[in-house]
Amino acid sequence: MNSRPEQQRAMTLIAIALTFGSGAADVTSFTRLGEVFTSVMTGNIVLWGLATARGSVTLFSHTAVAIAGYILGVAAGTWIAYGAKKRPSGGDHLLASHVIWVLRAELTLLAGFSAGWEVSGASPAGWAQFCLLATLAAAMGMQSYAVNDMGMAQVSTTFLTGTLTGLVSSLVSPGQNTPHGPRRFGVLIGLAAGATLGGLLVATAARAVPALLLAALVTTLVLAADPAWLAPLAREHDRGSLGRSGYAAGMSLRGVSMSL
Repeated sequence: MNSRPEQQRAMTLIAIALTFGSGAADVTSFTRLGEVFTSVMTGNIVLWGLATARGSVTLFSHTAVAIAGYILGVAAGTWIAYGAKKRPSGGDHLLASHVIWVLRAELTLLAGFSAGWEVSGASPAGWAQFCLLATLAAAMGMQSYAVNDMGMAQVSTTFLTGTLTGLVSSLVSPGQNTPHGPRRFGVLIGLAAGATLGGLLVATAARAVPALLLAALVTTLVLAADPAWLAPLAREHDRGSLGRSGYAAGMSLRGVSMSL
């Protein structure tokens, strides 16, 4: 369905919104949930190795929980999508219905995380910290699975090293275009913006941090599940195409009449 320019723009906005949330989530987990990440599993594996070398039980346990939560999130997203694919789609959406179901499940996890965050006073410790870390990592795992199923080539919203590599490579290659350039730039900027705003809120208004995560995902679901807002753009596009076609036809008729 993602063929029209306005639909491609909507997909770019979705990618940026989700990446914004990922940036905020990683800053939150690193500063308040044990100095580990909830979406960058490569970094967690490195930290796991560092914890083993130093004999740090605390860092080892936090990285283990984050990795396990992420894996469970990917697995749960896979199961949810598998079940949703067997159901009727229920309408025309920007994203496939099974992807929307996975994002809704992620929203449920983020809502639970937000409740726990508030109960803990934005400073969880002990088992509460581990539970919130696992929940947020699972949400990011679900998001990663959903994005993989969106069909956005060469773009991720949680692990962006490949996105950065592909963007730089295409930019410096002589005579080569940069496919999906705005989307690639957008997700990188979105990640930095989410991390920056998340860091500011952690330092000044920590209780409000979950609002960033929820806002990013709600924005995504609105864009994905309600394409009605695209209709004016589509009509404008169609009118423009019709106008150009009518103009071309008129010029052709004028040419014929003049030749006669």
